[in-house]
Amino acid sequence: MSHASLATAIMGSQAGLTRTQLGVSMEKMNADRGTAIANLVDSAQQNLKSLANVSPGTGKHLNVSA
Repeated sequence: MSHASLATAIMGSQAGLTRTQLGVSMEKMNADRGTAIANLVDSAQQNLKSLANVSPGTGKHLNVSA
């Protein structure tokens, strides 16, 4: 095996390793994003439960002009 082909093989394996590490990092970010979305949905459901006890007509005549 020549030095050039050995060097080419090493460079190719390094590039493959880099792509693999990048893919793992992206999957971790996707998993973290999924957890954050689940937490957001859970918080929204808890807020809706607290609003269920509000009397009818509350906020009906809310003036939001600035």
